Amino acid sequence: MIFAFDFTKNILKPLSQWGGFFLLLLGIIWIIYALYETKRRGSVKKRKVETWDFDVTKFLKVLTYLGFIVGIFSILSGVGELILDEPPSTLFAELNPTAGRSVFTAIILIVFGIFTFLKPINDLPIASVIGLMVASLIVAIIALAIPPKLVEAIAVFIDPKILLVIIFIIIFAIIALTAKFYMSGVMAISKALSWPPLAFIVAAFCLIQGFLLLVIGVSISGYF
Repeated sequence: MIFAFDFTKNILKPLSQWGGFFLLLLGIIWIIYALYETKRRGSVKKRKVETWDFDVTKFLKVLTYLGFIVGIFSILSGVGELILDEPPSTLFAELNPTAGRSVFTAIILIVFGIFTFLKPINDLPIASVIGLMVASLIVAIIALAIPPKLVEAIAVFIDPKILLVIIFIIIFAIIALTAKFYMSGVMAISKALSWPPLAFIVAAFCLIQGFLLLVIGVSISGYF
């Protein structure tokens, strides 16, 4: 194929070799999360919020959404490291030529990558977003696939547009409730980690591990 694209070679393999770098990014993001939560929760007790406080909080909130991107790339880096047996940094590979991947680093990248990705979702009605997208997609497919003759037959009993609206509402409600039920546990963990003291601990751990891998060439766990 002319436009064939090797995802493993072009995306997964390069990302798997940048584990230490993504740990540093995770640390920075979790510092931002901690600062944002500290600012947001601190302003709850104040009757009046100064203008500069609002601007900083809003700015930090925008920065928190970088967690979507950093989380996704961290997950891919960890998965690639496990699958392809790639070291998390160049220096780690030089000092440990036979070690290959660092299972400990890969697991940290995947776990904290997932929570980093999910943290901004705490501020969004994610179940409603998923329901909206799925319902819109299904209704669009129905509208495009339904034969004209069937539309005419339906029109005898009810306006086809009204029927599509009814279908949309039903699908939206079912998907939104289902998504909310299954994601509640993971979201609760992510929300708990956003408590500033825990967020600072996560940030410190990621920064230390990333620094050790990139600058010293070792892992907190040793060769594991």
